[in-house]
Amino acid sequence: MNKVSVVIPFYNCPFINQAIQSVLNQTYKNIEILVVSDGSTNYLEKVTPFFDRIRFIQKVNGGTASALNMGIQNATGDYISWLSSDDIFYPGKTEIQLKTMMQMNSLISYTNYVAINEKNELISTSLGEYFPDRLDFLNTMKKRNIINGCTILIHRKIFSEIGLFDTTLPYTHDYDLWLRILQKHSFDYLTSPLLQYRVHPNMGTKKYALEIEKEIKFVQEKHRAAIDHAIIRHINNP
Repeated sequence: MNKVSVVIPFYNCPFINQAIQSVLNQTYKNIEILVVSDGSTNYLEKVTPFFDRIRFIQKVNGGTASALNMGIQNATGDYISWLSSDDIFYPGKTEIQLKTMMQMNSLISYTNYVAINEKNELISTSLGEYFPDRLDFLNTMKKRNIINGCTILIHRKIFSEIGLFDTTLPYTHDYDLWLRILQKHSFDYLTSPLLQYRVHPNMGTKKYALEIEKEIKFVQEKHRAAIDHAIIRHINNP
């Protein structure tokens, strides 16, 4: 039975207990939960009740990418996923996604998702995007990131091949990783919404919108030649 490691980076987030509980509620039971405190100074009392059911790792503040890397490096699962401390997995997320990946012989997949607010109220219909044709997918990802990282499930061998998150990118480390993976692998997609993505006033995408926009352009330019090469390679060998 494959083991799945779920990494939850934690920095002063009041929703951390809901994130942890959603992983504990998974119908798939061979899961380890790694909560990585990235120098968090608030809301630790929301984590301590779970200490007997999680692996709690503390580190100095270094950003989300460094916390994710710390979790991945300490993970013992065959497959790895992660969850923002303000988001929620649906109970069947791991079981459904892993079963589908095993059937498809897939190394990485992402899923559909919906948005909720700070009161856990649903505020959107399905938000996931997918382009089944690899050429369309490459061209779209070259222009924008359509993957919600908390919907990802990835075989650990990809990290051995591609490397971990780039800690020099505070906001777009996930987009950077997808573009690196895309040069060698395809992403599979599950149409079922399996994540609740929380939208609230203190979320980083709102607080740092200008910085994120600049960093997106940097990442796109950084990988432009490699993605163009992958596009040409696919056209020549569809």
